[in-house]
Amino acid sequence: MPEDARKRATRRIAIAKGHLESIARMLEDPHIYCVDVLVQLRAVQGALSGVSEVVLRGHLEAHVATAATRGDTGEIVDELMEALKMAR
Repeated sequence: MPEDARKRATRRIAIAKGHLESIARMLEDPHIYCVDVLVQLRAVQGALSGVSEVVLRGHLEAHVATAATRGDTGEIVDELMEALKMAR
């Protein structure tokens, strides 16, 4: 994976981690408003979706785009199909 993609993915993971820690603290409060928890959960989902996009783009740039020159196009297509299933 390209270094810039690795850094972006790491940053997005840190954001998701912060949201998860916030949710854990919120759930300790018996008076927490449920909608506030749902908003934070959606934020985590968005952050993780962003990580998936960054990792997938990195894979496309580093491996898929160069498959023909390496001669492993068929294998890369199969691998990409599996990766796309996981990215949903």
